[in-house]
Amino acid sequence: MKPLRRQFLQLAMSAAAMPAGALRAMAQADYPARPVHIIVGYSAGGVSDIVARLIGQRLSQKLGQPFVIEDRPGAASNVAADYVVHAAPDGYTLFLAGISNAINVSLYPELDFNFARDMAPVALFSRSPLVMEVSTSFLAKTVADFIAYAKAHPGTINMGSAGTGGATHVAGELFQMMTGTKFTHVPYRGSPPALDDLLAGRDQIMFDNVASSIALIRAGKLRPLAVSSRTEALPEVPLISDFVPGYEAYVWNGITAPKNTPASVVDKLNAAVNAIVAAPDFKKQLADLGNTAVSDTPAGFGKLIAADTERWAKVVKFAGIKAQ
Repeated sequence: MKPLRRQFLQLAMSAAAMPAGALRAMAQADYPARPVHIIVGYSAGGVSDIVARLIGQRLSQKLGQPFVIEDRPGAASNVAADYVVHAAPDGYTLFLAGISNAINVSLYPELDFNFARDMAPVALFSRSPLVMEVSTSFLAKTVADFIAYAKAHPGTINMGSAGTGGATHVAGELFQMMTGTKFTHVPYRGSPPALDDLLAGRDQIMFDNVASSIALIRAGKLRPLAVSSRTEALPEVPLISDFVPGYEAYVWNGITAPKNTPASVVDKLNAAVNAIVAAPDFKKQLADLGNTAVSDTPAGFGKLIAADTERWAKVVKFAGIKAQ
């Protein structure tokens, strides 16, 4: 037998004799050894796709393998989430998670998975407030003015949103629940058409992602009444909670993986993401989108997902929101 062939067979026999756990440990130590896919539940070009590409590019540089962004839009990101939940738990198929996934647990009770239960939280990296805004021609100049106007003119307030059950919808429903106001919800397919009708005066209020509205605000075409949490993009704008104590709502993005993904892989990814979000240039990239770079442990991120799942279930029930 030729020496090279004999050596190859000896190595193969040695590997076959190793315990499965040892083989897994070796594979995890080398992670990632091939391209990793980050699945996004929305179309290319949207905010979710953009932030996924920003983090994916940095992860590629840091970990030495391509992190490929794959858009699988449909059913408020449930199509993509379902795909990842049922993928191999090896760290090579990840998910760009967001607030919609916490909302969807109660909005889509027929799903065959539970996001908080069936996904492993990996790393939180971005948070963005929602901005309560009106057109510059609208009379209200503050949140207090707006509440007074809404109560004095029942049935006349249209609230646009980027879609039924999304963050821009439930944030407005939470506001109504806490202030005793009542709006007519007008859903759209994304923020751009909703903003068009807000500018035209067909709608009177919107609770939008800062990233979607910031250009119009800076151009003086929309008036921000308040934001749901502090943001460098709108540092002088007051908080909604200044007028409605206890109000809290924000959009977040993070990375999750299928349940039972090895802890060593999760920890390696978490460390890489946390190092990325600490970089000033990455913080600036997110800030330009109206987002704030944040970090957390996998356990801390899991607590956020669980808390938001519980919080938005109450709002979905209060407003009687049904998936469309």
